[in-house]
Amino acid sequence: MGWRLSAMKLQLESDRIEDYLGEIPPIIEFSTPKVKETIAAIEAKASTPRERARLAFEFARDEISHSFDTNSEKVTIAAEDAIAQKEGICFAKSHVLAALLRGMNIPAGFCYQRVLRKGTVESGYALHGLNAVYLEDAGWFRLDPRGNKPGVDSQFSTEEEKLAYPIREELGEFDYPHVLTEPLLSVVRAMRETENCKTLFFDRPESM
Repeated sequence: MGWRLSAMKLQLESDRIEDYLGEIPPIIEFSTPKVKETIAAIEAKASTPRERARLAFEFARDEISHSFDTNSEKVTIAAEDAIAQKEGICFAKSHVLAALLRGMNIPAGFCYQRVLRKGTVESGYALHGLNAVYLEDAGWFRLDPRGNKPGVDSQFSTEEEKLAYPIREELGEFDYPHVLTEPLLSVVRAMRETENCKTLFFDRPESM
């Protein structure tokens, strides 16, 4: 396993590649109807792991609306539910990408950043979720399926990172190097305990 041309050195939670391939019911499952259907559509279009990873990323980024962007009140957590509802916040979108990739035997983990909620220190901080992916010809690299909008341009890149948010350490933001095998428990708990996505904007954990 390797990592190249990264802005930071990633720290794997596990040295066992299998730990980044399994299902995590009920959040990360690839045997459920919508996830299976999406995987089949991707596999019909692409035969290489790289192309399948790119299509999975673009699906999670573009086909799943970001609930904060649409001012939605729905909270989706599991990959299956987010695909069925066609929406979710960054964490749910990272769950979608992980489920699709793992279902195609492409290792995927979970990464987090501490970002400003509304761009100012006064607005406070919240965790932002994204993914790390492993390809044999590229090693581990990060992808952010958050969804693009004015000022946000996240792209599939195995070399130079093209993530949603530039981390401004001088403002207290932080880029965690960890690649977790499972979604962060505090994040999942916050999502489960919040019925309204608008309040989840403020109820997300501030740090790992």
